[in-house]
Amino acid sequence: MSRKEKIVARFLSKPKDFRYEELVVLLRIFGYEEINTGKTSGSGRAFVRAQSGHIIRLHRPHPENVMRMYQIELILEELKKQNLI
Repeated sequence: MSRKEKIVARFLSKPKDFRYEELVVLLRIFGYEEINTGKTSGSGRAFVRAQSGHIIRLHRPHPENVMRMYQIELILEELKKQNLI
């Protein structure tokens, strides 16, 4: 199993310790890139898929880097809508 397959499988298992850095890697696998939304964006983040123009917006977790379960479910739903998973 490749590193990409492992991170996708880990995400699909909805772990409680899925980190923001892992999410960035996961979304890159599906063609998303994090876009800079300006100096005042704070913890707001946006990921855009150039191929379709689809945008996923979320808040970067802090002070820890662990994603919240509602964020994981939201991202999973968005990836399913785009027929990526």
